[in-house]
Amino acid sequence: MKKNNSLLLSTPYIIWMLLFTLIPLGVVAFYAFTDPATGEFTLENMNALSAYLPVLWESIYYALISALICLLLGYPVAYYIAHRTPAVQKFLHMLVMLPMCMSFLLRTLAWVGLLQDTGLINRFLDWIGIGALPLIRTPGAVILGMVYNYLPYMILPLYSTIVKIDGRLIEAAEDLGCNGVQTFGRVVLPLSTPGIFTGITMVFVPAVSTFYISQKLGGTDTVLIGDVIERLFKQGQNQNLGAALSLVLMALVFVCTDIMNRFGGSSDEEGGVIV
Repeated sequence: MKKNNSLLLSTPYIIWMLLFTLIPLGVVAFYAFTDPATGEFTLENMNALSAYLPVLWESIYYALISALICLLLGYPVAYYIAHRTPAVQKFLHMLVMLPMCMSFLLRTLAWVGLLQDTGLINRFLDWIGIGALPLIRTPGAVILGMVYNYLPYMILPLYSTIVKIDGRLIEAAEDLGCNGVQTFGRVVLPLSTPGIFTGITMVFVPAVSTFYISQKLGGTDTVLIGDVIERLFKQGQNQNLGAALSLVLMALVFVCTDIMNRFGGSSDEEGGVIV
């Protein structure tokens, strides 16, 4: 009876996953391995992917740099929030979540207004005598847009992990003669490893597939794999090739998720202590 109730309760989720996950994945795989003219099975789309390897590697590079910057910025923020009082934690948590309540497109366009040649930043630089700088249409602007948009995805899992660390372990390390740096390196950092892996994955996955940020903040030379896929589908150049690229991108996402599950630990784990 209990098993039947569990199956009944999970039925809506199974139907949802079937309609909006498995079937779309099957459609993408079908188009990736068929000829656009005849509809017959072919490997030409997969063989043509070698021409886009430089773009894929560049997308991975941008996503990794953005994830590392988010880690460097997000860890101190998450650590600070986790060591405040519960009331302050709720307020700071709300501030981290607040930008995510705004449209992703609007957040990116806001940076366009700030970084453009006649934007607020360059106007200020002109006013203090430095002069306008090429802030937009650069790789740095693309990375800045990724970091700004995906930084909450790093802070939240780090905060969730750090706040669970047992304070008695830190007290024990201090009683055994560890200073602040040693306590952080031997206790806090290892115990927060699951949050680090989860945060890196949650930033890397959307960053590697983004296209709007690179289009608005990047130059003509900044073309990421998401831009190529969007162009192939939107302009109707070769949707089957776009499906093949999407399939490779999905495989990369699955690999990242598997790495997170293997090394990030479960929600109940808190890592280990380096002795």
